[in-house]
Amino acid sequence: MTSETRAGRPRASSRETLAEAACELFLEQGYDETSIADITRRAGVSRSSFFNYFSSKSDVLWSGLDARIEEASVSLAALGTEADGDAIRAAVLPIVHGFAPDPLVLALRNAQAMGLETELMRDTGLRHARISSAVAGAARSAGIDEVRADILGAAVAAAVLSSLRVWAEQGAGQASLEAQFDAALRSIHDLPWG
Repeated sequence: MTSETRAGRPRASSRETLAEAACELFLEQGYDETSIADITRRAGVSRSSFFNYFSSKSDVLWSGLDARIEEASVSLAALGTEADGDAIRAAVLPIVHGFAPDPLVLALRNAQAMGLETELMRDTGLRHARISSAVAGAARSAGIDEVRADILGAAVAAAVLSSLRVWAEQGAGQASLEAQFDAALRSIHDLPWG
């Protein structure tokens, strides 16, 4: 019995290779001017390989965060009537815990150079809505009224995404993203006009 080896890059490294190629091209020629064909050509993989890992060009930036948001959403839904401030924080913390610099962090830090300001604003709004909805759902399950649940959801989502943006812009790895997130959560209680 013989085994054939496949030509090309090992499957395990293709995702990272594609993300690296995409980020290089976004910096060199801008997000809008970069096509999926450009990315696959730079990475040395086929178009179908791209779609094995990403559903779109935008997904190259967001897939790591999206997976973390999905895990947090499952945890939040499981809280039921046990949801409280500490439980919500514990369910959301894995979104930022151990977050390593990735294509999204590079994009946040270099948004203007990559021509990503509009894309990031739109797509950040989608992630804000997902986190907000999951937190608000957990709050409603614990008996918090609709308006307060929505406000809590929006505030926690803003804390997550603002912390990530500031951490990236200040140079990811220079400070703790978790500490940034904790400070953002604490600041919710100290906001003016309350």
